[in-house]
Amino acid sequence: MSTRVAHRLPVRAAPVAAWSFAVGVVLAQIVYSVTEPADRFPTTVLSVVLFCAASVLDAASRFGVRAAGLLVLVAGGGGLAAEAVGVHTGFPFGEYAYTGTLGAQLAGVPVVVPMAWVMMAWPALLVGRALGDRLPGGRWSVVAVATWALASWDVFLDPQMVDAGHWTWADPVPALPGVAGVPLTNFAGWLLVAALITGALHVLVGEGTGGVDLRHGPAPALYLWTYGSSVWAHAAFFGRPGSSLVGGLLMGLVAVPFAVALWRAHR
Repeated sequence: MSTRVAHRLPVRAAPVAAWSFAVGVVLAQIVYSVTEPADRFPTTVLSVVLFCAASVLDAASRFGVRAAGLLVLVAGGGGLAAEAVGVHTGFPFGEYAYTGTLGAQLAGVPVVVPMAWVMMAWPALLVGRALGDRLPGGRWSVVAVATWALASWDVFLDPQMVDAGHWTWADPVPALPGVAGVPLTNFAGWLLVAALITGALHVLVGEGTGGVDLRHGPAPALYLWTYGSSVWAHAAFFGRPGSSLVGGLLMGLVAVPFAVALWRAHR
């Protein structure tokens, strides 16, 4: 086997592996939602690891191994740096602390946390490219939509993780209406970090030709699964109807148009 063919095989296998991991994400999150709160740690970590792997492989299958490496470096490294600074200084999210329930830590941050930045930064970038390219402003519109696609997810994530006892806020007020327990500073910090991460990824990862192929890879479907399942789970399982409504509206600003674009791409 030639070296050239050997290098191509992992990339060719990436879509199949990515879809396999994506199915695992859905199953793990379904099990999570019906498991007792005290027993959710394994499925919490498993769903993040599988989602992270699916996103990295999706990036590799679309743009090559370099893009996958950049995703890990920019989103994982950038997310770790932001969280480490945040834990030790209170900037840019506000003063918070991890409680030690999410496993091994690096620089005071659970290792699973930067993996969560990786897992959602990639589908958020695809959302930004799919929707932002249709808006005036060029690159700025893409980054703006991608930023919102990533940051609005935290309206679901943070209340769920706070309720699970994975981190605490020194001063959780003022908060978004209906999303008690999480300060507005957190969402402001998410907008900043999401803009830096998605902006860097958009510049560094080439778009290829023909724009985003929404028929290829699991990342678009995983983004919409995250949106729909979060709306449902917060209302039906987590006792958070407020975050279900507010998150549904805020993340829905991009998720709903993206769902329409995905549906049209498969017609």
